[in-house]
Amino acid sequence: VQLQAFGGGLVQAGGSLRLSCAASRRLISNNGMGWFRQAPGKEREFVAGINWRGDSTSYIDSAKGRFTISRDRSGNTVYLQMNSLKPEDTAVYSCAASKYAAVTSLSIDYRYWGRGTLVTVSS
Repeated sequence: VQLQAFGGGLVQAGGSLRLSCAASRRLISNNGMGWFRQAPGKEREFVAGINWRGDSTSYIDSAKGRFTISRDRSGNTVYLQMNSLKPEDTAVYSCAASKYAAVTSLSIDYRYWGRGTLVTVSS
């Protein structure tokens, strides 16, 4: 399974971006999905996750109320709507497919990882 994230870019603080993650095969339709990010000089961190049906989600505390993860009806594409962006949200954002159907925030639970997309938020 190949994953590719799209939609990154440069945005001013307070602005919005919508990231998309497309999978090469239908297998992820039965898998939980997640978004992770890694800022320069920092460890990769979980941002948001969604279960296979799209009816259960999880967020890092700093993303709650600002970010929304969703997936399309086919389950092959996952989105991350990011609103009220802050400079501290600047990072490379990557999507990943879990080994499991349920939502999970643990990177060890993710089997497939996609190439990331850079999000830069200016102050």
